[in-house]
Amino acid sequence: MVLFGGFFPVFRISSQNPPAQDTADAEIVVTFFPSGVNFNPVKSYASTEAQIFTALYEGLVGYNPSTLDPVPAVARSWDVSSDGKTYTFRLREDARYANGDPVTAADFKASWLKFLDPQIKAEYSFLYDIIAGARDYRSAVNPDPESVGIKVLSPLRLQVVLEEPATHFLKVLCHHSFLPIHPDMLSHDDWNSLPEIIGNGPYRIIERSEALILLEKNPHYWDAGNVKTEKLRLVFSEDDEKTIRDFNDYKTHWVVSTASLDKVLYQDTIIINPLFATSYFYFANTGSPWNNGKIRRALALLVPWEDVRSTAFQFLPAKTLVPPIPRYPEPETIIENNTEEAMTLLRESGFPDGKGLPPLIVKIPEGAESVRLATVMAAAWKDQGIKTEIKTYPFSRYFETLKDGDFTLGTMTWIADFADPLAFLQMWTSSSNLNNGKYADSVYDELIRKSMGQSGEDRYKTLSEAESVLLKTAQVLPIGHNPAINLIDLQFIDGWYQNPLDIHPFKYLRLAPYKPLKGLVRLPSLKQESRAAALRGK
Repeated sequence: MVLFGGFFPVFRISSQNPPAQDTADAEIVVTFFPSGVNFNPVKSYASTEAQIFTALYEGLVGYNPSTLDPVPAVARSWDVSSDGKTYTFRLREDARYANGDPVTAADFKASWLKFLDPQIKAEYSFLYDIIAGARDYRSAVNPDPESVGIKVLSPLRLQVVLEEPATHFLKVLCHHSFLPIHPDMLSHDDWNSLPEIIGNGPYRIIERSEALILLEKNPHYWDAGNVKTEKLRLVFSEDDEKTIRDFNDYKTHWVVSTASLDKVLYQDTIIINPLFATSYFYFANTGSPWNNGKIRRALALLVPWEDVRSTAFQFLPAKTLVPPIPRYPEPETIIENNTEEAMTLLRESGFPDGKGLPPLIVKIPEGAESVRLATVMAAAWKDQGIKTEIKTYPFSRYFETLKDGDFTLGTMTWIADFADPLAFLQMWTSSSNLNNGKYADSVYDELIRKSMGQSGEDRYKTLSEAESVLLKTAQVLPIGHNPAINLIDLQFIDGWYQNPLDIHPFKYLRLAPYKPLKGLVRLPSLKQESRAAALRGK
């Protein structure tokens, strides 16, 4: 999923000691950076939306809040055939939408086929390629929806047939592209203009605007008895100073993915953990000469990578697209500047010394680090007489501008949708709707297809070979592996756990009595009482 906000710099953390705290009550307040939430799962692909959807919707399986392993959700149980290819899910009789209507197997089939509709080109439709017939249907090779391995056996029994056995299938099902959509919503495209949004999750919307989403507990939710927080107040603000001030003043319980840490009063409320994510630049392949791997590689070899990936700016410099994974072979990649090889490649491609190359158009989101990176690369190319134009856009509009295709280089931070290399690699296949660069390579596609039928170390080796194809030809230019950065007082919030996908299902969040963090002793004080009272809104 796309992380709005661009690249993370290195941070200086406040050394002030936090105050003692106590308990809180019926509402949790969360602040996000504005990102233009699209409530229609078919149209969604941002990290903010993925987090909010854990409150509004629920699929066959959900995330364990601590491990992110799949747990029963709308499906109370399932069976897997002996060959590992057929899954039969039994749905809960009491699974309901927010308006009280039952959630059925037919709803899942209709919703999933909506995601696969070749006319819609849903960004995440490629995740369905694991299901038999899905790729041919979404690619309009086979127009028959019944050719897809999604079968309704009864109102509460859904059968899914896979192309090949896939041990990671249930993890993929946790993703919001496999949600059921209420039949009344299915025919609508722009959900944001609708007076009511009908979900099936633990919460329902009672008020929404660009600056605020107010949710209350969904009384029809099958597990409502275990949802302990009555209301969620989701605030969207780009005013960093006010956001931090509200957090320090106990008006906000959780600030999502902030980079403004200097003024945070209590150090133990700053939670920084490794994230299964990578920031990178990538080329558009909409035509000559940028669809030539030699030319892309030549430009990449002119870049001073020691400056671009400097630890003075990057939390963890990245030379690969897939973050480090045990037993995953290291792919071939571009590590350092090599002007001699770059000049040779340009000459062989018909552009000696870069002469004749059209200007590069680099699109970036607002932010000091994005500007720094683009400027460093542009300066390196200018030294060889290659012109570069840098275009900057607000975060809220940036990713929509990339869909226009009018650029040479774009950038993004990608958070894996499940803990597997495929979450970074499948999106670059020629049939992927998230392939904004329009990258197409038959060798790459075949390696990804080959990996689908493999397991264990053989699968990892094939995926690493595929990643090498991307990196050696400079289709993707990795910059940094990013941390998850949250402000939250875990002495007052239960059900929130650090994890590499930075997903925290709202269902499990609850306000709890004061509890000292491990290894931290605090004495009761007036500050403790005042903080607790403030969080209760008293």
